[in-house]
Amino acid sequence: MSDQPERWTQATVYPDMWVDPKDDPRDSEGPGPEGERATLDGYVADYRYTLRMKCEGLDPEQLARRSVPPSTMSLLGLIRHLAEVERDWRNWLTHDERLPKLYGARDADFDGARADQALVDAAYADLEREQATTDAALAAFADLGTRVGKDDVSIRSMLVHRIEEYARHCGHADLLRECVDGRVGQ
Repeated sequence: MSDQPERWTQATVYPDMWVDPKDDPRDSEGPGPEGERATLDGYVADYRYTLRMKCEGLDPEQLARRSVPPSTMSLLGLIRHLAEVERDWRNWLTHDERLPKLYGARDADFDGARADQALVDAAYADLEREQATTDAALAAFADLGTRVGKDDVSIRSMLVHRIEEYARHCGHADLLRECVDGRVGQ
């Protein structure tokens, strides 16, 4: 008997997919979005959805399960971390006082991820709120070349960085989910 879960997928068409193409809520069929902004927004939306898919169907204990010691990374920690990151991106937009951290001290997003349903519910609510607020703040800038904040960063660069951040963490989520119950797929 092994502690390792057996690998599995719900997909029947392609064994490396999370679900069959007809059941995939991310729209990859047909022509892509028109324009740079719509393309960038579409990619971040798909990665956000991918993260949620990697977490679906898991209980609080599974979501809070750590990867491999000494890492504190868990799926719940990733949800909390990305809520924190969404908030921090808004700090890049201004010269104003920084918004306070959601979870307190550095790494509290991961360190505080515990198997508690109320904590899970709060993390999802935090993520949705922070995503919506950041989306609205970025949408206020029609010109993607506009430079903002203390670092004089372009809106375009911020939009691309969001894609990079979610893509990297979706890769982590792939491995974390496989460790939890063996489920694999893109």
